[in-house]
Amino acid sequence: MKYFSLLIALFASLALPAQIVGKWKTMDDETGKARSIVEIYEQTGKLYGRIIELYREPGEDPEPLCVKCTDDRKNKPVKGMVIMRDMELVDGFYKNGSICDPKKGKVYNCEMWLDPNDKHKLQVRGYWGFLYRTQTWHRLQ
Repeated sequence: MKYFSLLIALFASLALPAQIVGKWKTMDDETGKARSIVEIYEQTGKLYGRIIELYREPGEDPEPLCVKCTDDRKNKPVKGMVIMRDMELVDGFYKNGSICDPKKGKVYNCEMWLDPNDKHKLQVRGYWGFLYRTQTWHRLQ
């Protein structure tokens, strides 16, 4: 029985990347409004996320640049930007990577996991030290 449980856990961890890979609608945790579509993809055993679409309010720049970024994303178009990098599967969660908030130009450590009650919701947490923000992203595919 012990080995059967381990085998099930192993298969579940192998299926996790396939469950997360795809397109997700990001929701602003402060306003509740849809902000973008991020495509999460696997590369060399890690997950990455690229903005493929932006939802813009009237008066907002339709093609914004990451002017506040301080790394290699500085002054690059937000649309097409890889905002999530190097996410590794550890104990059923993706972590040890980073996520960039292009609006604020800040890069945070990142963790993400599927909502245990709804596999169409992805919990994405950016944190710095003990401070963190969690957004719920919604599956499009």
